[in-house]
Amino acid sequence: MPRRHDPGRRDRIVDAAIRVVAGRGIGALSHRSAAAEADVPLGSTTYHFKTLDDLLVEALRRTARGWLDVMSEWERGLPDDLPLAGFLTRMAEESLTGDRARLELEYELYAAGLRRPALRPVVAECVEEMVAITRRRTPDEATARAAVALIDGLLLQYLLSDRPFDRDAVRAAVSRITAGP
Repeated sequence: MPRRHDPGRRDRIVDAAIRVVAGRGIGALSHRSAAAEADVPLGSTTYHFKTLDDLLVEALRRTARGWLDVMSEWERGLPDDLPLAGFLTRMAEESLTGDRARLELEYELYAAGLRRPALRPVVAECVEEMVAITRRRTPDEATARAAVALIDGLLLQYLLSDRPFDRDAVRAAVSRITAGP
């Protein structure tokens, strides 16, 4: 039987893996669940992704790329004179009031790097790019790194609690970090 030509199959498998993690959590992802979600034979997932970590790396890379592209485009569309505190406060608020499920997915994949060393380089690349985007709004890299760490922490706190977003508190926290000594 001749092999079926399906050039989009690998991408469909990655998209399916993202849907599985988004819908049921990272623990539900397996070659079998990705294959079922993508409607492809199980052998296709193991052909394209030898290990589950290989599949997770691609899922994280695709998810992060989407987030980083949106963040970069959004930042470029803001007024040049918008201070870093305003930029990060708006970004945090829009992230939390937008597609919450997508934000939860991004952080679930991001946190998976704690237990899966194969994901760490992708997480590190993502952090570096977030710092570079934030750096366009601040005079030095140390401030950009501190601001990204603060926003990551605040977003996680809001995701994990029922607290409503407090724009003034976030702006004040970011202002303290970005004001310098």
